[in-house]
Amino acid sequence: MRIRTLEISVGALILAGLLALVVLAINVSGLNVADQGQGYKVVARFDNIGGLTERAKVSLSGVQIGQVSAIRIDKKRLMAEVEMTIFSDVNYLSSDSSAQILTAGLLGEKYIGITPGFEEELLKDGSTIEDTQSALVLEEIVGKFLFNKVSE
Repeated sequence: MRIRTLEISVGALILAGLLALVVLAINVSGLNVADQGQGYKVVARFDNIGGLTERAKVSLSGVQIGQVSAIRIDKKRLMAEVEMTIFSDVNYLSSDSSAQILTAGLLGEKYIGITPGFEEELLKDGSTIEDTQSALVLEEIVGKFLFNKVSE
């Protein structure tokens, strides 16, 4: 009887460990089990997205207000077009807000940071953010620095 109790407790401990690993993998991958609800779509165009991916977060003052839902090429302007889904409870962003691609840490994940504007007209479904700033690509910065040193 004592051996059976030991086997059951070891099995329960292993199951708890596997469950903890699954939860950790979901959190690290950026997947959300909880549904954030419906939102509205906003588009922004960038010269260089520098590794931004779908499901990357969209934040305002460090607080997540949405996520990137699609990335494609605008064939007319030859720019990256990023479609973001902004949570429906974020209904206070003005139409002159700006978007920039930021990096979490030195070499961390890319995300979009929104800086609010001052217009009274608000962003709505299908709006376009005109004022954008592309990602800083570390390789380009290092290349420019080295090229300038060689030129001197």
